[in-house]
Amino acid sequence: MARVHLLIIDPQNDFCDADRGALFVPGADADMARLATFVQRVAHRLDDIHVTLDSHHPVDIAHPAFWRDGQGTHPAPFTQISFADLESGRWTTTLPAARARALQYLRKLQEGGRYPHTIWPPHCLIGSHGHNVVPALFDTLRAWEEQRFGVVDYVTKGSNLWTEHFSAVQAEVPDPGDPDTQVNTRLIDTLEQADLILLAGEAGSHCLANTVRDIAGQFSDPAYVRKMVLLTDATSPVPGFEAFQTDFVRDMVAAGMQLSTTTEFASRWV
Repeated sequence: MARVHLLIIDPQNDFCDADRGALFVPGADADMARLATFVQRVAHRLDDIHVTLDSHHPVDIAHPAFWRDGQGTHPAPFTQISFADLESGRWTTTLPAARARALQYLRKLQEGGRYPHTIWPPHCLIGSHGHNVVPALFDTLRAWEEQRFGVVDYVTKGSNLWTEHFSAVQAEVPDPGDPDTQVNTRLIDTLEQADLILLAGEAGSHCLANTVRDIAGQFSDPAYVRKMVLLTDATSPVPGFEAFQTDFVRDMVAAGMQLSTTTEFASRWV
């Protein structure tokens, strides 16, 4: 029988709680409700579940506290700061000693070309309500653990304040002194053992997109991409970044990724 893994990206309150989420992604609450129902229906067929958790400190290169303008004002959420902005003095670091490293980071991020550096509302702060998995899905995952006598593989990312860490595979700009920002070979090796990898989570424009792209890029055999199935009704994009999700789906389908929905896929097994 096929060995099936489910990979859920950042199903956390700050992204998925419409009332209290610091960085709520419209549609994410319904995504996670559908995903919880899906897991309940197909729990007997899931051999392994991996859940990534965005895990930040208040001081973070993508949070307002890290930056200030000439008047000492921190940037508003969703402000974009470029290498040129920092070099010219339009923005600078709150801690002057951090400027040189931030300048190097923005240069490398720009060279990578995946995303502009965006300032987010402080979110998924370690130990906070926003860091937790949404309750309905958490309860379903706990039931799966008890039913299967298994352990959900929780993968944290984002606690290094010097780099964005959208992808669960590696940071946007890996820190040579921090192994946690470098390629997560354990996760890649584990996923390579699966016959089928179901994909869901938030956001389809950022953390899910980057994680899946990086998994595909790290596979020892490019043909393994055909094992991946995106559950399209269990992910949504950050508003204003919809094109990033569209481009991700287009590129990965061209590489061999399959598309389905939670209801369509569950119907094969129930």
